[in-house]
Amino acid sequence: MPLYEHVLLGRQELSSAQVETMVSELKDIIEKENGKVTKNEYWGLKPIAYKIKKNRKAHYTLLNIDASPDAVAEMERVMRISSDILRFMTVRVESHEDGPSAMMRKSDRDDRRPRHRDNNR
Repeated sequence: MPLYEHVLLGRQELSSAQVETMVSELKDIIEKENGKVTKNEYWGLKPIAYKIKKNRKAHYTLLNIDASPDAVAEMERVMRISSDILRFMTVRVESHEDGPSAMMRKSDRDDRRPRHRDNNR
């Protein structure tokens, strides 16, 4: 079956428990169609670049999905109806990356060279 990466943005008024419930409902839709969600990462409540439906922040969640296109289409249909989901994006990929996603890796920032101010200018 094809592999997908799916990112969704939930309304800022939701609690993290409500976001988990919403994600588990989406997982049930995928599993009902004989697919599976291989990774579920909650990235937290983060500011967004511009207001979306009067929201300045959103709950970000990443799902790695192994399912048929019909299952993904049904999940997206349900998400379009939901007022709790601000935006979502599904991308078909060749393979899922192992380990945490780039958003969850803090070490990327630590590997950079430190900035030094040159006060002699």
